[in-house]
Amino acid sequence: MPIYEYHCKACNSTFEELVFGDETPSCPKCKSMETEKLISRCSCHFGGGSGSFDLPSAPAPSGGGCAGCSGGNCSTCGH
Repeated sequence: MPIYEYHCKACNSTFEELVFGDETPSCPKCKSMETEKLISRCSCHFGGGSGSFDLPSAPAPSGGGCAGCSGGNCSTCGH
């Protein structure tokens, strides 16, 4: 079962919840039902080692680049 990250609009807290089907969890802090599912980044962990890593994000559109880009193999945007 997936664990999702939620934000409570009533008390402004963020929490994770194991969700079954389409149920919407209440906030564990204030018990409000005014919660919204957040979009979270994926992360992978491979056994055998102590390291984990984030999956790379999609490359930026060509011709652009990020603010930290110095032109050539940028680890943030791929330029």
